Amino acid sequence: MTDLLLYHAIPSRGTIVRWMLEEVGEPYEIKILNMEAGEHKQSEYLNVNPMGRVPALRHGDKVVTETAAICTYLADAFPGANLSVPVDSPLRADYYRWLFFGPVSAETALMWAALGDVKTDIDYKPFATVEDVAETLRGAVSGKDFIVGDHFTTADLIIGGTIFWGLELVPVLPKLPELVDYWSKIAERPAWKRTLEGNEKDKLV
Repeated sequence: MTDLLLYHAIPSRGTIVRWMLEEVGEPYEIKILNMEAGEHKQSEYLNVNPMGRVPALRHGDKVVTETAAICTYLADAFPGANLSVPVDSPLRADYYRWLFFGPVSAETALMWAALGDVKTDIDYKPFATVEDVAETLRGAVSGKDFIVGDHFTTADLIIGGTIFWGLELVPVLPKLPELVDYWSKIAERPAWKRTLEGNEKDKLV
């Protein structure tokens, strides 16, 4: 019996949270929602997340939504996994930066590019370009195994997942050698491989 329950759909950003749970190493359960059947909009799940979006995590009597928030929460809730950066560390600022660069700056740029030339009533593009995102990430990971410090942290998981998304799932991110090399190393992690295997096993036919 475990007090960790992930509400997941395949495919979805729930894959990143599943990966995080595999990195944490604590037992957890998964509830796969059938998005095509509208299970994410039924009352049972809306009581968990009123927006009807996945993923969501139940930890005991707590519910956390939003992928980066869930992963950050898990890193703090299970410090033994060593996936965070100490609060008093000078690296904490960089850690926060990359935790939220992924979902805020990078993902919006990827989606904007994937949607094409969206017309707006104002002469202003509210999101970064994928070229700017790629160059920023190139500078952050060039010549390094990890984006912050000397070991894998939740920031690597968030940025690695974002790069994976932009290179392979929605392939609009420029394939800069530094990004490809960084992701190739991260993708060898056993927890990531278990995540893919679990998704394949749980995928709805």
